[in-house]
Amino acid sequence: MSDESTCLDDRRRRAAARLRGLRLRLLPHQPDALRDLQVAGALEKGSASYDEKDASLQFTLRDPQTGATLPIRYHGLRPANFEDAISIVAIGHWDPSSRQFSAGKLLVKCPSKYQGAEVKTYS
Repeated sequence: MSDESTCLDDRRRRAAARLRGLRLRLLPHQPDALRDLQVAGALEKGSASYDEKDASLQFTLRDPQTGATLPIRYHGLRPANFEDAISIVAIGHWDPSSRQFSAGKLLVKCPSKYQGAEVKTYS
């Protein structure tokens, strides 16, 4: 095994350790070095803040089963009814410098008064 692949494996293990407790899935369609992660959880109430100036949303995901939390930063428009979300899937990567998960895409599952729940995608 080369030093480069060992380093990549170590980085993945460290990122997975930080995300332990939240449901985590690697997206298989990308090369290892560029692979995005998916984390899913519930929005921790009162944790969301949106900065209109730089269009960034910061919030915390909580795993309902383990109670583990993960700070998330998403750059983009704030999803409608974000605080009402039943569950959120954030797709992106762990940013060790800011110690946050940097999401490029959010899947927000909101309650619907007609159909139980609907999923909206934001990117």
